[in-house]
Amino acid sequence: MILERHPELRRLSPADKLALVSELWDDLAAHPEDVSVIQEWAAEAVRRRDEVRSGKVLPISGEEVIAEVRRIVGR
Repeated sequence: MILERHPELRRLSPADKLALVSELWDDLAAHPEDVSVIQEWAAEAVRRRDEVRSGKVLPISGEEVIAEVRRIVGR
């Protein structure tokens, strides 16, 4: 994990963290040919779609996901 290798990043203010994320995102966007993650995301989406279509996995609604997250975090 990046934070384990660069613990100084944890000391950044929230504003600086957001600025860093923005700069990193812009850098990735400027060189999409270097980012193989998009193909990996697409493959994962197809795999998940196929699992739902086959009945192996039952989908849940966004509302259910949000309710579960709120239950877990106590909100």
